[in-house]
Amino acid sequence: MKLHDYIICYDISDKKRLVKILKLLEKTAARIQYSIYFYPKVAKECIDDLVEKLNKLINQEEDDIRIYKIDVKNSIHLKSGIDLQNPFVI
Repeated sequence: MKLHDYIICYDISDKKRLVKILKLLEKTAARIQYSIYFYPKVAKECIDDLVEKLNKLINQEEDDIRIYKIDVKNSIHLKSGIDLQNPFVI
């Protein structure tokens, strides 16, 4: 079984639907920004199941949910940060 990483983004217009979708996504994926989740090492069957559940919750005409498969081998990795062992303090 092949596993992939996914990014899930959403724009939900109704607060009640938004709360339901948040609860579902927080069970399965890690929030990386307000409306963006990271779902690592997932089988296609799990994504298909999630899509089915999300489709039952959204309004097709008002809401937008996008799921992107990440190609880890060919993707560009950007990183930044500070050295916590030697922090630079002024």
